[in-house]
Amino acid sequence: MSVSIEQVRHIAKLARIAMSDEEIERLAPELNNILGWVEQLGEVNTDGVEPLTAVIDQKLRLRDDVVTEGNIRDEILANTPEAQHGFFAVPKVIE
Repeated sequence: MSVSIEQVRHIAKLARIAMSDEEIERLAPELNNILGWVEQLGEVNTDGVEPLTAVIDQKLRLRDDVVTEGNIRDEILANTPEAQHGFFAVPKVIE
């Protein structure tokens, strides 16, 4: 697959990127090199290979789900700049 200068110009227009003719002429070969590399990756045999999210095995560290003290609303609301009727008070943003 190859990208022409007109296609690069069109891509830049779609992305709303202002590019000079010189920049477009420099970008076209770079995009062609990237596409060639992607095509080369497509030739690799991946039969029987499970999809990976990372190359090393990672375990998700979770904390224990422990019930803590409840009914601490007043302590929590003590940290807020303003509270009304037992809730956080925030400025009105819609008129």
